[in-house]
Amino acid sequence: MGMPSDGASKMDSFVEYGRTMPSDSMDDIELKNIQLQFPPLRCLSRDDSSVREERVETDKGSLLVAVQGNRAKPAILTYHDLGLNYISSFQAFFNYIDMRVLLENFCVYHVNAPGQEEGAPTLPEDYVYPSMDELAEQLLFVLGYFGLKSVIGFGVGAGANILARFALAHPEKVNALCLINCVSTQAGWIEWGYQKLNVRHLRSQGMTQGVLDYLMWHHFGRGTEERNHDLVQVYKNYFERRVNPTNLALLIDSYVRRTDLNITRELDPTRKKEGLTLGVPVMNITGALSPHVDDTVTLNGRLDPMNSSWMKISDCGMVLEEQPGKVSEAFRLFLQGEGYVVRSPRKPMTPTTPEVAPLSPLKMADYRLASLEGLNHVCSKKIDWPTATIHITENPISEAVVC
Repeated sequence: MGMPSDGASKMDSFVEYGRTMPSDSMDDIELKNIQLQFPPLRCLSRDDSSVREERVETDKGSLLVAVQGNRAKPAILTYHDLGLNYISSFQAFFNYIDMRVLLENFCVYHVNAPGQEEGAPTLPEDYVYPSMDELAEQLLFVLGYFGLKSVIGFGVGAGANILARFALAHPEKVNALCLINCVSTQAGWIEWGYQKLNVRHLRSQGMTQGVLDYLMWHHFGRGTEERNHDLVQVYKNYFERRVNPTNLALLIDSYVRRTDLNITRELDPTRKKEGLTLGVPVMNITGALSPHVDDTVTLNGRLDPMNSSWMKISDCGMVLEEQPGKVSEAFRLFLQGEGYVVRSPRKPMTPTTPEVAPLSPLKMADYRLASLEGLNHVCSKKIDWPTATIHITENPISEAVVC
């Protein structure tokens, strides 16, 4: 037999080394300096020193409004969805790092629907809950209380519907709208049936499993536990322990009895002023896995394409919780397009960075032109977002666009 090759000699040496090398030393090397780190638990708590809560009296009872920021800055007014309040709907999003930088130059007014704030007592039996239009009119008292001439609306679900009604009735008091999962039509028979059943259970039995399942579907869509199990558990616990079921039943009953917004898109430019639609700029957002995608498409078809955009964010249902980075970046660019000088959270900040202020009419026209050019070329050109790729389209029906 011939002499073994160099490769065989090296293999024999390696095997012999393995036999003589203590296994304990290998374990010590691999496990040395390993420490377990657990991610912080997501919690829904009102322990936020930057937020000040105030009671505002209206003709339909009092509202709890939470103020976050310097009141001398431009105002953003938020309104929450069913089963939520300013804490569970907006706390995490507005404390997101990018939003904290953005909101150094804004003041946020979080409006809670009557009886929906955390720890709210049960409303009296003889209390007549406001309709959706009356909830919108309550916002006049909020603006008057804080001395606000106009606001930027930021609403989700039922809150988005309320802000849209307010903008229709008082367009001079709304500078722009960011609407998430907004429904512009009245309730269909299926929704009406489910919600009436939910109202009955909430009043007689409290937060039942059926109501809980519906709320989770309403906010997250389907398949949420596979995407984000921890987030699901946080909201399930919140709905079960922190929501007043009787008060929630009143809000759901008001929402399911909503009327159609009665807005239409006028295609004839000579008759555009005769059409009734939202005259303020609108950013219309939904999640690709949300059950309200079709509702946002319907709303988009009823808005003026010259001052509105529709956005569908992929891989999420509850966009503020699951994709805060994409929403915050889109919101920043939206504000810039409407004439606000907004500092980018992705760039180094200097003390000389200007604060938010409306631009001159010439600059606003430049921003509007740039926005329109972006919409005209959106089908062939990607928008360069620092955090993710998002496509904005004016007409989602003719072209499937996701981000």
